[in-house]
Amino acid sequence: MSARLFPAVERCALVGMVHLLPLPGSPGWGGDMGAVLDGALRDAERLLEGGCDALLVENMGDLPYLRGHVLPETVAAMALAAGAVVGLGAPVGLQLLAGANREALGVAAACGASFLRAEAFAYAHVADEGWLEACAGELLRARRGLGAQVAVWADVRKKHAAHAVTGDLSLADLARGSAFCGADALVITGSATGQPTHPADLEAARQAGLPVVVGSGVSEDDAGQLAGMADALIVGSWLKEGGDWRKPVDLRRVRRLREVMDAASG
Repeated sequence: MSARLFPAVERCALVGMVHLLPLPGSPGWGGDMGAVLDGALRDAERLLEGGCDALLVENMGDLPYLRGHVLPETVAAMALAAGAVVGLGAPVGLQLLAGANREALGVAAACGASFLRAEAFAYAHVADEGWLEACAGELLRARRGLGAQVAVWADVRKKHAAHAVTGDLSLADLARGSAFCGADALVITGSATGQPTHPADLEAARQAGLPVVVGSGVSEDDAGQLAGMADALIVGSWLKEGGDWRKPVDLRRVRRLREVMDAASG
């Protein structure tokens, strides 16, 4: 299934999260870009050594997030970090929280990343940052203008958000709408970071005819089942020491999850 996402990967792909330390401009910024880069490369190397097929770099440490954009200094820092991770040779994706999809596309085009994860690609929703507008029209025009070979993985009914405004649409309807707007893959999540993704939601999303990616809550308990249903699993928290996203990647956990996924695929 995952050959449509990464040509060299025939199995369900394991995408490991590289959660960056707070970047310049955020409340938690520590004043040391070297520490940010060192932490990113340490985690990325452990994820690849443990069996990840691709990496997703995210400004997770920038809490609380701005709504729909990031500061210029954040863009610059993200480009430095993403470029360092791209240099390791594996496929790399980007996400800039919250919903800063246009900036993420620019960084991806500049540093050679192959995909981005986009919140509010199609349909608006209310996140903890506030109201996020759909961005598909602007984003895909920008991608065309840049000539960027960057795939868009669109969140459908995203975690950490309320979707009452689209409450008359099923998840399958929302997935088909995202496909209609030009997404390259669909990301399905639970209600929050670390919360499990329901298999029934994956089945519903697959009706849209695009690759389906699990975007939250994967652990060794459900990785086998989900790997049989999805084209890729994005995993962050469970691969960290003690399952805490704030801590470094635990190589043993990465290897364990890869083993569970491989065993399930036979």
